[in-house]
This record gives sequence, C-alpha cells and structure tokens, in this order.
Amino acid sequence: MKLLKNTASAILVCAVCMSAPCAWAQNAAHTIVTSGDLKWADVPSLPPGAKIAVIEGPLNEAGPVTFRFKFPADYKLPAHWHPAIEHVTVISGTANVGVGDKLDMKKTKPLPAGGVAIMQPKTNHFLWTKEETVVQVHGVGPWGITYVNAADDPRKK
Repeated sequence: MKLLKNTASAILVCAVCMSAPCAWAQNAAHTIVTSGDLKWADVPSLPPGAKIAVIEGPLNEAGPVTFRFKFPADYKLPAHWHPAIEHVTVISGTANVGVGDKLDMKKTKPLPAGGVAIMQPKTNHFLWTKEETVVQVHGVGPWGITYVNAADDPRKK
C-alpha cells in the first residue's frame, strides 16, 4: 500500500512538472517575435544613421531589456559606457568592437554574425562597421549610454 501511495505521488509530481512548460507557453507575457515584426526607429542617443527596434523593455525602467541596433555601412560609435552589463550578439554583418577611451579602428576585434561581446558596467568601448550590421543587445535596464568625450554625444549637438 505504501509503495502504491509513493508511486501515485511520484506520478502526480511528474505530471505537474511536465505540464509546467505548457502552462508557461500559454502565459500572456510569452513573446514571440519575427524579424518582420520589428519596428525600427531613429536613436537620438547614437550618432545619426543607427536604428533601434525594442523587443523587450521599456529601456528606461528596471527589468529585462532586449533590443536590436541596425548600423549602416561605415558607421562609427565613439567610446562610451553603459550603467549595467551589456550582452551583444551580432545578428548580421560584422561589428568591430574595441575597449578604450577613444575609437581606434586598429584596436578592435571583428565580430561576425554569431559573435558575442559582453561588456561589464562602465567599461569604455567603441564600435565601427564596414557593412550594414545588426546586433541584438540584452541585459537589465535601465539602459543608458554615456560618452567618454561629452562632445561625441549627439543629444548635445
């Protein structure tokens, strides 16, 4: 009898655990996005030409954020830092990323599609492209950008 009771309990636990992913998948907060769903917009905090598509946010609040940047060919993003960790995955093209206080194209590592860069908070870094490049960024908001040289900030021009 005890064996039967334990077996029944184990089956019940397995059934509940196996149904959990299905229940989560039906949750209203579950998000599925295709590239065609993305709404691209200008980015006032980046030099002209960059576009952003927010997937998860809002970027100015605490919580998970996921978004994509589309950089045109021959784009340069001067040295800057972010207040929180930044995870960047290259979706298409090549992002040339470097660490330092000033954009130096010779001090970058090319990250082709599938490449990943993880920038710790307040780490000065920069980026340039040779071809149109799309990157996906995720982390925890609020997301922000501070330029090493304030004169590089397009919001102040």
